[in-house]
Amino acid sequence: MTRQRVLSGIQTTGYLHLGNYLGAIRNWVEDQSQYENFFFLADLHAITVPHNPKTLADDTYTIAALYLACGLDLQYSTIFVQSHVPAHTEFAWLLSCITPLNWLEDMIQFKEKAVKQGREVGTGLLTYPVLMASDILLYEPDKVPVGEDQKQHLELTRDLVDRFNHKFATPQKPVLKRPDPLIRSAGARVMSLTDGTKKMSKSDPSELSRINLLDPPDVIRNKIKKCKTDPIKGLVFGDPERPECNNLLTLYMILSGQTQEAVAAECQDMGWGQFKPLLTETTIAALQPIQERYSAIMEDRSYLESVLREGRAKASAIANQTLKKAKQALGYALPSED
Repeated sequence: MTRQRVLSGIQTTGYLHLGNYLGAIRNWVEDQSQYENFFFLADLHAITVPHNPKTLADDTYTIAALYLACGLDLQYSTIFVQSHVPAHTEFAWLLSCITPLNWLEDMIQFKEKAVKQGREVGTGLLTYPVLMASDILLYEPDKVPVGEDQKQHLELTRDLVDRFNHKFATPQKPVLKRPDPLIRSAGARVMSLTDGTKKMSKSDPSELSRINLLDPPDVIRNKIKKCKTDPIKGLVFGDPERPECNNLLTLYMILSGQTQEAVAAECQDMGWGQFKPLLTETTIAALQPIQERYSAIMEDRSYLESVLREGRAKASAIANQTLKKAKQALGYALPSED
């Protein structure tokens, strides 16, 4: 039986952190043998907000190496760089021409980020969801893993499929394939170390808010030592008045591989002075294998480049076919085959 196809990606800005790993990549790794996977490095999305051009390329290679270090297996997964496949931007243009402006203006993420950027907000931030739709639809995936913050974007993608097929195809022979969301109930929602009510994020200006996958042990110790807690002794899950407590216990539970019941029993009488060192050493031990594999991969740059080169070839072959079908439906005069 043919495996269903799954596609996902992460922006290539900054380092990957525990939220990226526990909320997404770890699930990719655990489920990859069930699917035909395409995982890309979203460097085109990275410039929708102010970025450092001196680090963009290095960040791209770093995250590619971390994909592999975290356990993505090339037997099941194709890894490629978004900007290495020109079909992404060409198809995004075609889709943008049929996307109503009010659909984009209603996107929650645009509204939130536009407020932060003010008059400096770029058009790319407004059209980001169209590029995301292009990323998805080019590969005709059956499933797209999505978190809470991306559900609205996937719904817009599905709406664009319906709009395109209604305008330029027939119900009997649609051009674009409508993907389904892949919602994983086991996905961990990791919160900030400085505010347990906010999601851990690469865009947070405070480095103390997150633990990066490549943080050395002394940095991890410092971040956990300074993380926000409360004055209450005895640690419990699920108390809405103690979001930081719930977040840190959840991190410990996942990284130690224990059940919630076991952690609750172990930590119910602990104070923070006893728990923080326990969480620290557990985190360091959990990240050590990833960091060791990452170092080995980065020492062999030719291998990493070969992975991305092969990924580009495989991704391009599929994306170009979808782009061709879309252009034919739109009525373009296509170049003759050589």
